[in-house]
Amino acid sequence: MAAKELVVLGGGLAGSEAAWQAANRGIPVRLHEMRPGKMTPAHKTPQLAELVCSNSLRSDRLENAAGLLKEEMRQAGSLILAMADHHRVPAGSALAVDREIFSREITRALESHPLISIVREEVTELPSNGVAIVATGPLTSELLANAIREITGRESLYFYDAISPIVEGTSLNPERIFPASRYDKGDDDYLNCPLNEEEYSVFHRELVSARTVSLHEFEKEIHFEGCLPIEVIAKRGRNTMAFGPMKPVGLEDPRTGERPFAVVQLRREDREGTMYNLVGFQTKLTYGEQLRVFRLIPGLEQAVFLRYGSAHRNTFINSPRLLQRTLQLRGRENLFFAGQIVGVEGYVESAAMGLMAGIHAARWVRGLPLLDPPAVTAHGTLLRYISAANPRHFQPMNVNYGLFADLDRKVRDRKSRHAAIASRALHSWKLWLQELEGAEAVP
Repeated sequence: MAAKELVVLGGGLAGSEAAWQAANRGIPVRLHEMRPGKMTPAHKTPQLAELVCSNSLRSDRLENAAGLLKEEMRQAGSLILAMADHHRVPAGSALAVDREIFSREITRALESHPLISIVREEVTELPSNGVAIVATGPLTSELLANAIREITGRESLYFYDAISPIVEGTSLNPERIFPASRYDKGDDDYLNCPLNEEEYSVFHRELVSARTVSLHEFEKEIHFEGCLPIEVIAKRGRNTMAFGPMKPVGLEDPRTGERPFAVVQLRREDREGTMYNLVGFQTKLTYGEQLRVFRLIPGLEQAVFLRYGSAHRNTFINSPRLLQRTLQLRGRENLFFAGQIVGVEGYVESAAMGLMAGIHAARWVRGLPLLDPPAVTAHGTLLRYISAANPRHFQPMNVNYGLFADLDRKVRDRKSRHAAIASRALHSWKLWLQELEGAEAVP
């Protein structure tokens, strides 16, 4: 008998990964994506898995929890990680991609999968029967968000997220910029704009007084701490930026042989180096103010802005109140949630939740018991956070080693402790994948 169909709502990173995982387990998938018929405030293309905030998937080293999460995804056959690895661009120890090729090839892979059909239209109601995954992301359309609120019986939480500007490579001033990676990790993958103390003071003064895009009066402004607009950081104190996104530690200006007072780093957006992202410069400044203020940065005096930074509303549900550890909605187990809407933050975390939802939903369709990943793994740690955090103070979270369970022995050195946590996680993850594979082979 043919397997029942799985419906996936949303063609972002989580929805794309969920569809891939389920289809590769023999489940027919109907993937709904409203773009290009209806666009979001942040997306620019009709491609699936479009990256809108940055082209970086963060660190690829196991000493960083994001690197561990990516390695677990690779071992589970992640489409997102396979495409990211294949279309990466130089970025030191980080995994960054050519975003246009990345999303185009993911779209092509999903369109060509024999068990995946893609429907390009807005969904305004949740499926009333069958098995479905809601992976509509932080920019869920208003009508569907209302439908989610109706079924959950609670208001969604929200915060404001912001994206960084992109400048044209040929418009940069090479006489003021030097290439280098912090602490010489990797090749000279970043361009660095050094500021002395006087230049930094001028930049700070103009930034904190610049005009920002106005919000609606009824909207309370809540920012995710890991993605604060640069002007919000600047308003917290004169030197806050110099200890944050503009920290010069690990960099030396070859012209002076000294460490600058502050540095703005530019990361390559494409393989050819024709576009560069201002790292950590998420912003809500008006376009005119971005042009005026950011051109005060040495090397950007004549910068051509290919994309200005912007702010948009990100919606997520109160997962500790609403979701089981398996990402199923309490009281309606045929409905799964995945991606940033569950309260994880970041590209990789969103895709990882899509991976888990795809695996669980595929087993649910087949009538098989759901197998939780071990709590000591990166995936298990995130699932524990979103299902068991304090619901009164729940906020989106990146994966980090502070979330992991303690080791059974004391390891004082931070780097060694992280290495031990990663080793334990990968061992447990490998055993879980073997158990999963064996269980799925049962007719």
